[in-house]
Amino acid sequence: MKNFKSFTILFFLALSLSLASMAFAQTVFEPINSNVYDFLDRMAQKGVVQFSDIARPVSRMYIAKKLLEVKEVGSREYVVGSGKEKKESRLSDVEREDLEFYLKDFGFEVKTILRSANASGVDSQSDMKSTIPAADLHSVTTLINWDPYGRWRLFSYEDSLFQINADPILGYQTGKRDGAKYSHSWNGVALYGYVAGKIGFSLSFNDNSETGTTIDPTKNFTPVTGVSITKADNNNIQYDQVEANIAADWSWGDVAIGKDFLNWGYGRSGLLVLSDKAPSFPYIRLDLHPVKWLHFNYIHAWLNSNVIDSTSAYATLLKGNSRAIFRDKYFVSHSITVTPEDGLDFSIGESMIYADKLEIPYLIPIMFFRLADHYLSQNNNNAGGNASIFFGVSSRNQLKNTHLYGTLFIDEFTVENIFNSQKQHMQIGFTLGGSVTDLPIDNLTLTAEFTKIYPGTYTHYIPTLTYQSSGYSIGDWMGTDADRVYGAIDYRFIRGLQATIWGQYVRKGAAATADEQYSNPQPPFLFGLRTNYAYVGADLSYEITNDFSAKMQFQTTNISTQQQDLSYVSHRMNEFYVSLQYGLTR
Repeated sequence: MKNFKSFTILFFLALSLSLASMAFAQTVFEPINSNVYDFLDRMAQKGVVQFSDIARPVSRMYIAKKLLEVKEVGSREYVVGSGKEKKESRLSDVEREDLEFYLKDFGFEVKTILRSANASGVDSQSDMKSTIPAADLHSVTTLINWDPYGRWRLFSYEDSLFQINADPILGYQTGKRDGAKYSHSWNGVALYGYVAGKIGFSLSFNDNSETGTTIDPTKNFTPVTGVSITKADNNNIQYDQVEANIAADWSWGDVAIGKDFLNWGYGRSGLLVLSDKAPSFPYIRLDLHPVKWLHFNYIHAWLNSNVIDSTSAYATLLKGNSRAIFRDKYFVSHSITVTPEDGLDFSIGESMIYADKLEIPYLIPIMFFRLADHYLSQNNNNAGGNASIFFGVSSRNQLKNTHLYGTLFIDEFTVENIFNSQKQHMQIGFTLGGSVTDLPIDNLTLTAEFTKIYPGTYTHYIPTLTYQSSGYSIGDWMGTDADRVYGAIDYRFIRGLQATIWGQYVRKGAAATADEQYSNPQPPFLFGLRTNYAYVGADLSYEITNDFSAKMQFQTTNISTQQQDLSYVSHRMNEFYVSLQYGLTR
């Protein structure tokens, strides 16, 4: 704790000095479940804009900049065919309506960007200038009304120094799960804003209650985010969620400290490196983009180990109970993304899970973490951390309207025994996927993915060094020794109204013990008794206005569990839900 306090003081001192010496702009991260990511992903897939989002969330200012680029490029007409020339827009009618919808949501950021460009003598397109509100008031207050940019707000305030937006988080979901009634309600508040054109901040919190005889309190083998239950009985669980960030940026980078969800990589059905499976955790983050073709990302996070330090527990004199103290656990990663040409990205990074105390070498963003581990552990494996290396590739619109992507996560791989199956330790995971949009029908997107995770990946014989936080994987939700085939069809009827039909097949093997994990040869893929999961689902969602949406979901799951005699016992579970919500949970 002393090390953490000292580091926090040093961090804020460095941030203050940076603010005093640099011309910062505001940074507020957009929640990773915002629909604007899907919109810009499609725009990048169609070659309308270049969108750097391998490390998410990204800032609202960056999103606003990309929306302006879409408006500029998408408004141009281009010639298609031969003979008689025909001019067409690069955006469909639905996409043009989407664009105008999001420009209202990001109105303040758009105005800030355009005014900064005008002040710098950069000429803006006339249709882009029209986005700036006509009246430049000294202060504007909105209460349960439309703000100056045409976006409905519960409350907003803006003047030359300070800007803030606040909205409620309200939601109710009802339906049936495995033949029994189920309900989920939640409520809270989300706010964000900017101070003095230098600091961005955001805060979101909500309380949740799930009721039903078939609720899933553990949320283990599902992509649904795990929870830390605060109260439970036979038919009800309650839990809360909170995310907060404070950040600033300059022309070629940004720095942030917060508690939030972090994603790295591409994947519709799961993410190998960093996902939102585990509850959000505190972190510091640094992003640098000194040139157009290079992006550097650094994260240092504080995880929940769920491991009690028995040597530090002590008895309270008042009640005679012992106080539980959990072991400290940390995650650190950095990655570099290189863009040799528009639409093509190559990424490489490494991560380290370490425990017990904060180590200075891992606070150096450009440090080679594996070598730092050799130094700190003095080459004693029992004193070291859990290192990983990962790679990513993304190709957008190099095949027309197509996004091809892949991720490789290497937990352990012995190069010297690469051709010796009796000594090879191949604890890796990989994802290969692709999607195509607007071919052959506008507003239609097809997606297919395959993910495979070998035995021993993400695990460690020391409990504080597993690839987990709060007992949940911070990588892919399937965990070790599993594979998955996924496919989806999305169609957008009108702005905000989308239907999705999807399916996936998952095979899950046994969990290796510590002895099996490090034995020669290692256990084969899908060793032990197997469980197979076949999912088919359909969703219909309608974003009525900003943050106000309705949704219907149906999912049927056939679970086949292998028995000792190698036969399978199957169980089918059907789920149907209807939900209405206002406000984005982060």
